[in-house]
Amino acid sequence: VPEDELSRSSHSNPGKSLVNGIKTNPASNSPKGSLSVPMGPPVYVDLAYIPNHCSGKNTDPEFFKRVRASYYVVSGNDAANGEPSRAVLDALLEGKSQWGENLQVTLIPTHDTEVTREWYQQTHEKQQELNIMVLASSSTVVMQDESFPACKIEF
Repeated sequence: VPEDELSRSSHSNPGKSLVNGIKTNPASNSPKGSLSVPMGPPVYVDLAYIPNHCSGKNTDPEFFKRVRASYYVVSGNDAANGEPSRAVLDALLEGKSQWGENLQVTLIPTHDTEVTREWYQQTHEKQQELNIMVLASSSTVVMQDESFPACKIEF
């Protein structure tokens, strides 16, 4: 293919661009939900890390309806950025309530935060109803000159 023909073909679609390998039309992009994901059966996993440090920016009840885990890890520890987000923890309750099966779920916070403590206390009855257990641990791992809180998970 001659070089001039190649450059013409790359400009033949002026309103389109590639985002993460997907052709999009910039005029129709919206900040959230611009790419719709087709509905499908839920995915069952042993362990899921709640995205973006449990921030409300990317996680909603739909995540918990689709990603059904025995264990969810909550790693947020930045109150200034809303991590962890109370809305995400509430979304877990909402999403799990729609599973149609009462599988045991364990929530593993990696930090002791005011948000997780308040959520735990205020929704404890709902957690029990939905078979959700919050794992608290005062374990500490020491590596070289560093120590940090940790939880042991066995499968």
